[in-house]
Amino acid sequence: MQKNRVSNIARKTKETNIFVKLNIDGKGKNKINTGIGLLNHMLELFSFFGFFDLEIKAIGDLNVDLHHTNEDVGIVLGQAFKRALKDKKGIKRFGFASVPMEDVLATVVLDISGRAHFKLKTDQNLSDKKEENYSFLDAQHFFESFAKNLGINLIIILENTNQASLHTILEPVFKALAIALDNATGIDKRRKGVPSTKGIID
Repeated sequence: MQKNRVSNIARKTKETNIFVKLNIDGKGKNKINTGIGLLNHMLELFSFFGFFDLEIKAIGDLNVDLHHTNEDVGIVLGQAFKRALKDKKGIKRFGFASVPMEDVLATVVLDISGRAHFKLKTDQNLSDKKEENYSFLDAQHFFESFAKNLGINLIIILENTNQASLHTILEPVFKALAIALDNATGIDKRRKGVPSTKGIID
C-alpha cells in the first residue's frame, strides 16, 4: 500500500480563498466550513462514508452569489484527491455504489481514468429544486468541477425523485460517491503497478 496518501492545497482568486487538507486513508474525520450550509452537510457525509479525513476552509463572495464558492470547492477538492493519489499505483481504479433514501435511489459509477467526463441522468427535470439558496444545478456544477479536476469519469443516476426534497435527493448521491470513491482508491494487493495497460494514468 502506498503510504502518506495526503495532500494540502490552497487556491486563492479574486472571488474565493479555498484550503483543503485530505487524507485518503483516514477514519472519516472532518472539519468543513464552506459558508454554504447544505454543502457543508453533504461534504461531512462524503468524508464519513468514504473514510476520508477532510478539512475544508472556504471564504468566498457569498454576498454576491454562492456559485463561485461552490465551484471552487469542487475544483480544489478534486485537485486534492488527484495529488494525494500520486502515480495511482495499485489502486482498484473503478468504483460503484447505489444508496437509497426514502423513495430516491442514487447510483454512482466512476473510473479513475485520468480522462475527465461527467454524466448525470435523472428521471425528471430537477432544475427547480432548491433548499437554503442551494439548488440542484449548483450540486450538478459541483460534481462536474470535482470530476474534471480529479480526472475521473463520473456517472450519476437518480431514480424515483418525484416529490422528493433537494436534501433527500442529494444525500444518497454524496454517500454513494463516497463509497464508490473509497472503493476505487482502495489498494489491490495483487496489483503492483498502475491499473492501466498503458502503464500510466494522468
